[in-house]
Amino acid sequence: MVWNWLRRHPSLVDVGVVLALAAAYVGHASRLDDWAEGVPLAVVQVAPLLVRRRYPRTVLGVVTAAWIAQAIFVSAWPPVASLVAVYTVSANLGRTEGLWAAALATLATTLATLGLADWGRTVSDLFLFAGAWVVGDNLGTRRAYTRTLEERAERLEREREAEAARARAEEQARIARELHDVIAHSVSVMVVQAAAANDVFDTRPERAREALRAIEASGRTALAEMRRLLGVVRADGAEYAPRPGIDRLDDLVEQVRAAGLAVAVTIEGSPRPLPAGVDLSAYRVVQEALTNTLKHANATRADVSLRYRDDELGVEVRDDGEAAGNGDSHGRGLIGMRERVTAFGGSLETGPKNTGGFAVSARFPL
Repeated sequence: MVWNWLRRHPSLVDVGVVLALAAAYVGHASRLDDWAEGVPLAVVQVAPLLVRRRYPRTVLGVVTAAWIAQAIFVSAWPPVASLVAVYTVSANLGRTEGLWAAALATLATTLATLGLADWGRTVSDLFLFAGAWVVGDNLGTRRAYTRTLEERAERLEREREAEAARARAEEQARIARELHDVIAHSVSVMVVQAAAANDVFDTRPERAREALRAIEASGRTALAEMRRLLGVVRADGAEYAPRPGIDRLDDLVEQVRAAGLAVAVTIEGSPRPLPAGVDLSAYRVVQEALTNTLKHANATRADVSLRYRDDELGVEVRDDGEAAGNGDSHGRGLIGMRERVTAFGGSLETGPKNTGGFAVSARFPL
């Protein structure tokens, strides 16, 4: 805990080091009764350590020069301040630069002690400087490794946030497509049924009631799908409505038939379980195509074909209506169908038929 606190307050550490060394140096000068030269040189050695982290090279040069001057003109005090400066250089600079700076400072102090013919101090100072460099280099290496880990963690966090943002955008786009399909189909069916009920309300009330029941069923289906999409759970704990797929195609066709459009379904090949995404997208393609037929084509009949092959699923919807009305390639529905199909590596073809009407043909690779 204390070490972490000191790491968070390096300036206070530097102040403490300077005060401790100043007390030791001034005390040593007072014992030698050398106030004129010893104390100023002690201040020159100790004071620069306050900015040793910001200017490690300059501080090392000043402290080393002051220690050499002290050794020559006063006495060879222990080079504690120089050791701190060497440690700082090796901890804060690169290994090569720190090694060269520490080596030059060590060489200068060694030559000074050799000139004083103090062999014992020369050997001991060499070991001290080497030890200071090793400790500083190890600390610097650990700091660099820690910074690398922190940068990597930050980069991973940024990537995770970006991935989460992409996932949210994709989910929003998916929900928008689903809501468009559900609402467009259900509302189209309800509008057609409401118009039919209004036409026969007075003359054939039983047909009007059938249309109203169909409207109610379409509305309930739309609400159930929207609850599933938006994650709404009723208070009574009911489960989500099942995800629609090809197995619910009969219900979809019945809704469209109830709206007055004759729909025939043909299946080629052997039906089999499909991947969930393909199953949903194939259902939505049929739903959107039939919805467009109801809304735009003024058709009386539509044919839905499912072709199960070994390597693909073919889905086709043809109608006998007005091709121009159903063939607007700028419509959001056709764009949504194309996005669904291409998301699974498939292809979508839409356009008028030679014999009249409009066709939507999709291929899903399996």
